[in-house]
Amino acid sequence: MNDDWQIRLTQYLEYIQGTKNVSPHTVSNYRRDIEQFLEFLRRLSTGDFMFNAVDVLLARRYLASLVGKDYSRKTIARNIAALRSFFRYLCRVQVVDSNPFVGIRTPKLERRLPQFLDVPELDDLLKLPPATVLGRRDSALLELLYGAGVRVSELVGLSLQNIDLSEQYILVFGKGSKERIIPIGRLAVKAISSYLQESRPVLLRKQPEKTDALFLNHTGTPLSDRSVRRILDKYVTRLAVHKRVTPHTLRHSFATHLLDNGADLRSVQELLGHVSLKTTQVYTHVSSERLVSVYRNAHPRA
Repeated sequence: MNDDWQIRLTQYLEYIQGTKNVSPHTVSNYRRDIEQFLEFLRRLSTGDFMFNAVDVLLARRYLASLVGKDYSRKTIARNIAALRSFFRYLCRVQVVDSNPFVGIRTPKLERRLPQFLDVPELDDLLKLPPATVLGRRDSALLELLYGAGVRVSELVGLSLQNIDLSEQYILVFGKGSKERIIPIGRLAVKAISSYLQESRPVLLRKQPEKTDALFLNHTGTPLSDRSVRRILDKYVTRLAVHKRVTPHTLRHSFATHLLDNGADLRSVQELLGHVSLKTTQVYTHVSSERLVSVYRNAHPRA
């Protein structure tokens, strides 16, 4: 295996970052998936493996190797999607004549309905943070995770310039750096105001280099994705719920409760920042199944 593959991989990743506006997370996943394929090629041949030597049969052989390793269907689908995109780029720059991954069909993804918390469960969760410096911060971030349905990456990416408490909205940058405005409710506004007035200045004094990040950790530096997950875990352990609760569970709850209360699908799509309406439609299944469950448990002739 010569260096040409690595050079082309680097050029491809720069290309999708510059023109496709993909997130750093996606770039990292694609790099890993394609490098895994290159390692597969290295094991097949001791010499140089030419670009055009990768044909449909080899692509199918690689798919079979992924299936044999017991990867999840979602992981396999992402691997093949990364390679399909990579070879599409190689066709574009005339390195290969055809894309061997175009016709490769991956195992059908199993449909998993999103987990969500009921309104009473969320009320209990949101009451847990104490009226302390860090407790006020935790209250504000929990209110935003549920009250605005933001992703963790969007939450930790918020700066002071991205919030307008008087107009009650936040500006977030989602996948592919796409921005959207999300309205926030009075309880979220109240929690953020309390944090900004009573907690954030205290945390900021602990760090000589000032930051405009909205959420800070105990040392005064911007909060990380992992820290948000740890904060949520701390409060979830005190809840009497037998569910796996992550920051995304609060996002799922946000969408499910909106639809339960009559919000239209297009509006929920905009609020969540979904490119495709199909992604949002999974929440209609959640709401429908919930209605069936309520009917069967409550109606005397069910």
